Amino acid sequence: MIKGATKVSFVKTVKGEEMKHITIYPGDHYVSKQNVLVSTLLGSCVSACLYDPVTRIIGMNHFLLSSKRYAKDMPVHLTEAGRYGVHAMELVINDMLKLGAKRNNLKAKAFGGGAVLGTAHGPDNFLCVGEVNCRFIVEFLKNDGIPLVSYDLGGQTGRVIRFSSHDFSVLVRKIKVTTTSKLVQKEKQYWKKTMDQKEPETLEPELWG
Repeated sequence: MIKGATKVSFVKTVKGEEMKHITIYPGDHYVSKQNVLVSTLLGSCVSACLYDPVTRIIGMNHFLLSSKRYAKDMPVHLTEAGRYGVHAMELVINDMLKLGAKRNNLKAKAFGGGAVLGTAHGPDNFLCVGEVNCRFIVEFLKNDGIPLVSYDLGGQTGRVIRFSSHDFSVLVRKIKVTTTSKLVQKEKQYWKKTMDQKEPETLEPELWG
């Protein structure tokens, strides 16, 4: 099940079989109960890789919290930007449930949130975009009771991640900051676009890659 703008291709497995390869972009999410490989490119954005090990249904999203101010002393999920993140998480979770996944079975792996968009420090100790995205995904999963079994969040680099439904593994490849100029430009555009939207339901994916 594809939601948003995605790229579909095929890759060969070690056994020589063809596997569907889905690439998702900012604002997208994807869920499936088939044998697939889902990938994306992350800078300050975050992706949650969710799976139900019993029904073998997986889901992955790609989103960026958008706000000009992030206060350290307030849980991110309770902020205006956090409400957008909650919406992005519930979209992928609900679509997994529609395929037959059970909420109590869900487990998660989380990636992204690199400091590639710079910082926004001010008198109220506002945080950089990447750091807030990291805080949000950890807070959301904890509050929703979904175990975070592994993660690679923060740092100074972008990431390419590949999530396999075969064994729920995630391959992470780090990208040096010096090679992420296009990524940074696209994420800034996406960040501005989401800030310009007043309601999460009206958000449209930004196609890039």
